[in-house]
Amino acid sequence: MELKKIGVVGCGLMGGGIAQVAAEAGYQVVVREINQELLAKGMNVIRGNLARNVEKGRMTQQAMDDTLARLKGTTELADFKDRDMVIEAIFEDIEEKKKLFATLDGICRPDAILASNTSSLTVVEMAAATKRASKVVGIHFFSPVPVMKLVEIVKTIVTSDDTLETAVNFGKTVGKTVVTAKDLPGFIVNRLLIPFLIDAARVYGEGLATREDIDAAIALGLNHPMGPLTLMDFVGIDITVHAADALYREYGDPRYAAPPILRRMLLAGHVGRKTGKGFYEYTK
Repeated sequence: MELKKIGVVGCGLMGGGIAQVAAEAGYQVVVREINQELLAKGMNVIRGNLARNVEKGRMTQQAMDDTLARLKGTTELADFKDRDMVIEAIFEDIEEKKKLFATLDGICRPDAILASNTSSLTVVEMAAATKRASKVVGIHFFSPVPVMKLVEIVKTIVTSDDTLETAVNFGKTVGKTVVTAKDLPGFIVNRLLIPFLIDAARVYGEGLATREDIDAAIALGLNHPMGPLTLMDFVGIDITVHAADALYREYGDPRYAAPPILRRMLLAGHVGRKTGKGFYEYTK
């Protein structure tokens, strides 16, 4: 299937990034948020990203103008009725995602692909909420989407080969390296990453070393771009715990059990950069 018109549900950090790279790649994009305030905020972030690219010589002003001309914001799911593919990028809550997929199933064309940007949930559970399970697939981007080069394509036990091929080709056309995985929670990256992050939080909570020394040891000793505590602050403690809980429910493996320090940070609202405090403190 040839894709020309893309829909994205959610214009936050992930959804806005997906909408941006799709529009940059030449797709006609409609991105939806639940209200005008959040939509305006998300669209402004996209404009800011593109403006910085022009400033740094990564793209021309004409390319920025053309990208924005291909991008439309909306608060109405009904605006997805003519899309070839719709990608959801809402919060990691399986019940909310199932409701959304059921709604999209009634709005979108019968041949349209429905995709989830989930990082840890079971895609086939969302597919089961529709009457087009063979046309549901996982397309997991990484944050920040315009910068990170990877996308995981997730094939459920009922995803058709045509749907998988279309999703893989889409990932390549937006400039990403594509890997494919079975529909098992966590897929490749989070299946391996979450135990690592949990261990880092655990040893910090036990007082093994300072946060700075733990991060420096991993960043320099393993040649990672940032330490695990800094990474959790960037991703969000809430997102990390939510992913860990989903993996623990599925596998029952203690490697995925979030330690007390993460639970307490979550209760205190210290979830990282977005709240100004996580393992570290952040100023504007």
